[in-house]
Amino acid sequence: MRPMSKFIAFTAAVCLAALASGGPALAGEITVVTGGGPLPDVMGTLLPMFEKATGNKVNFASKGAPAITADLKSGAADVVITNTEDVDNLAKSGDVAANGQTLLMISKVGIAVKAGAPKPDVSTPDKLKAALTAAKTVGYSLGSSGRHMQKVFQDLGITDMIKSKAVVVQGRPVGAAIASGEAQIGFQQVAELRPVKGVDQFAELPGALQTKIPYSAGIAAKAKDPATARALVTFLRSAAAQDVLKRKGMDLP
Repeated sequence: MRPMSKFIAFTAAVCLAALASGGPALAGEITVVTGGGPLPDVMGTLLPMFEKATGNKVNFASKGAPAITADLKSGAADVVITNTEDVDNLAKSGDVAANGQTLLMISKVGIAVKAGAPKPDVSTPDKLKAALTAAKTVGYSLGSSGRHMQKVFQDLGITDMIKSKAVVVQGRPVGAAIASGEAQIGFQQVAELRPVKGVDQFAELPGALQTKIPYSAGIAAKAKDPATARALVTFLRSAAAQDVLKRKGMDLP
């Protein structure tokens, strides 16, 4: 089934559910807070789809972990979407409703060069090491992927060498440094590299060097509209949403 057909099917299912409950459901309004990384781009695509399918309104913001926790504690957010460890901790603290967590997607670390540039063979750890040795500059972030890359450099025995050619990117995507030529090769989550113009995200970390970064949704314990919050999570697990996630570079649970 094509993505649009799946989207239409989800919309039809929502309408049938409303009729089965005794009539058309009143549109709800919820607030969603997400972490950073690839989430603003991914949810920036999915949330308008949910609004169109259901008639509900979603207020959306991307924030750091302390601000997310504060929003949940104050009742300012209905749904949180961020890395699974944080969602699980919020459930333990009672800020996410009991059994309110849902694993949505799994992110991996990708490799990119400037569009049109030669793509090195990075299919094995040894070949990745050779490519990094040959590169003049190497870009990575201070986020989840960047912290993982520091471990990869250590595992490959090239930490000191990388220090002399590192381009540590802050406040913008690593892809921006690749597109501008500041970094010859760069690493970030696949879903963060793909949207950047002028970048060729051509591979993922090979084999045992790869990591998986899971993202989950959590329904706030103080959600003002838990029914609409649950409807959103259901949509994010639908076939139409999963097609978008795969296109963005996410793996499915």
